[in-house]
Amino acid sequence: MKFTNTKVFNFDGAIRGMRNPMNSWHKSDSWQSDFTNDVKEGYFIGANDMKLAQQLIRAGSEHRKFLRQITVSVDIKAPLYWWKEFDTYKVGTTANSTSTMHKLASTEITKDCFEMGDYQNVQVVGAATTNTMWKSLIMYMEVLRKKYNQSKDIQYWKELIRVLPESWLQTRTITLNYENLYSIIRHRNNHKLTEWRESFIDWCRTLPFVDELLFLELEKGEK
Repeated sequence: MKFTNTKVFNFDGAIRGMRNPMNSWHKSDSWQSDFTNDVKEGYFIGANDMKLAQQLIRAGSEHRKFLRQITVSVDIKAPLYWWKEFDTYKVGTTANSTSTMHKLASTEITKDCFEMGDYQNVQVVGAATTNTMWKSLIMYMEVLRKKYNQSKDIQYWKELIRVLPESWLQTRTITLNYENLYSIIRHRNNHKLTEWRESFIDWCRTLPFVDELLFLELEKGEK
């Protein structure tokens, strides 16, 4: 999995709006600077605002609405089997993906097209090794791809789609918010897929104010 072009927006609006219910803007001590980096604008949350933010987070989803106003944009390259699980979190997220419908047959199919991050060559008694299986499958798919491009016979393309493994890597540009991430972290932190508990969680840890907001008390056993 790969995470690129990460951007985080609207801390200033979220923190300002957080104080609207009690008209307590005069207590705000966060500020905006000219500093920027590849992830976020130069926004700093002060001690007063952080204390209130954490109180609201602990009070429950109906109180931490400000998290929904902190927006994240990122390009994620991940296998189809991971995207199927990510689609559980459709509420509050938007995605544009690369298309197997339109572009699957346009480039050579190689082992690099699939998720192989923790791949192992497994020998099963009475069956081929996984190395042998992958070599045969990729060769078969590449033959189908070439046949389709030469003949434009839709049956070759349909067979290519039919046998496409779920480890096929697809890139999507995702927009979501800190409330989405807060929920995902708690549901997937100990998931059996390494793509969740390592790759995605590790990426989350690169975001601004993650320990104070997204991972708040998680290490203490909070669910």
